[in-house]
Amino acid sequence: MTTTRDFDLQPTLIGEAMSLRPLHPDDFEALYAVAADPAIWEQHPEPLRYQRAVFAGFFANALASGGALVASDKASGALIGSSRYYDWHSDESEVAIGFTFLARSHWGGASNREMKQLMLQHAFRWAKVVWFHIGATNWRSRRAMEKIGGQLSHEASVEANGVAHDYAFYRIEALP
Repeated sequence: MTTTRDFDLQPTLIGEAMSLRPLHPDDFEALYAVAADPAIWEQHPEPLRYQRAVFAGFFANALASGGALVASDKASGALIGSSRYYDWHSDESEVAIGFTFLARSHWGGASNREMKQLMLQHAFRWAKVVWFHIGATNWRSRRAMEKIGGQLSHEASVEANGVAHDYAFYRIEALP
């Protein structure tokens, strides 16, 4: 763990099959082309995110967050999804990773694992604990989280945009 308390929320991370870099305003069309697939959002607390207007709000919030990353397939260069760091608490050395989605062409393989491993390795330079907030009925994401070592901590209702949603809170701790 580094000694600085300033977490780098938008690094460039390079893996074997994918790379992550800071989200830019000009990524909208390419990222929306991925997000326009309704199947990506069917278990999500906001299942209409495939609609252009709904996704535009999500994208604006991602840009404003200062922690959003876009994922690219290294072989093709195509955008394949997005994730972000948020809720950095330097006093507790905790951060959250979420708002993650991947193109269905990258489901069921190594892509989600590689994305999370890259992000976790980076996060653990500063954080002792990384949190993941997953829609309580998003069983696909919950299984994926458990596959990478996430431990269910608790479930709670969280309000977003004036609507309460039920979430499962997973955590992964840095190795000593």
